[in-house]
Amino acid sequence: MNFSLALKRVAAGLHLLFALALAHSGTAVAAPPAYQIPNTFVHEVPSKSTKRAYQVWVDLPASYASGSKQYPVVFVTDPQYALTLVHGLRHLVGRRGQNLEDFILVGLALPADEDAAESRSRDYTPTNALANPQRRANQYGAKVYGEAQSYRNYVESEVFPVIASQYRADMSRKVFIGHSYGALWGAATLFAKPGMFQAYILGSPSLWFDDKVIFQLEKQYALNHRDLKAQVLLYAGSFETLGPGPRYYKDTDLVGDMKRFRDVLTRRRYPGLQLGSEVVQGEDHFTVYTALVARGLLKVLPGYGPYTSG
Repeated sequence: MNFSLALKRVAAGLHLLFALALAHSGTAVAAPPAYQIPNTFVHEVPSKSTKRAYQVWVDLPASYASGSKQYPVVFVTDPQYALTLVHGLRHLVGRRGQNLEDFILVGLALPADEDAAESRSRDYTPTNALANPQRRANQYGAKVYGEAQSYRNYVESEVFPVIASQYRADMSRKVFIGHSYGALWGAATLFAKPGMFQAYILGSPSLWFDDKVIFQLEKQYALNHRDLKAQVLLYAGSFETLGPGPRYYKDTDLVGDMKRFRDVLTRRRYPGLQLGSEVVQGEDHFTVYTALVARGLLKVLPGYGPYTSG
């Protein structure tokens, strides 16, 4: 037998014997440490009124460690996917403030001990759709809807003070980013407390909810107000409408609802409203988020320039 081949077989046998000995001895091989995103922090901020165990996730830009600058603050719903995505876009697109102004990123996390779909349905929706006798059978699957006002009060009275007191945050420059039900919450907040955020980036908003009740909320707002001071950017993917194929909807037209919402706001002629909308080509309800965040942030938080793409 070739000597080197024999040596390799002996070494393999010894390795197997060593592994078996470790298994029988109960000795566990230490797992590698988990990766953590630098400059991120978790705050336990439970709701005092509802006693729900909310968390607030904060992600700071690399430039935060030096200087004394106050930063604009970007708040995102659904941070389980949104926080890392927006964090990555700030790094990739932002170029340390050249393309995008650096900002503090805040994730509004829902209770970890609750089902996410149930929490979103409860906290992000403005009305109790289950009380609507005109609703279609099996249209709404959650147990509770319509607590957007309670959640809004929590964010304003309990989350905002934590960010203002513990970080160099410019609370006069707050940006909200929401998607789907999260964008519905943002739209309802726009009419309940428009000054709560200075800019609203609303992606694929669920304006269909509860027989399109958002249009009634806008109408009620318009009865008593002649202005709406906010920057509002609306986005939907081109597949978020009726059509053939798996990426289209079968009974929901988010694109049409978004355009109607844009047209209603345009006709009001609110002097302080900065309004924009875009149908992002080639995107569906899930894929559009990355595109709309990049587009929206470039408009509401432009960098010092000139813009560079590489």
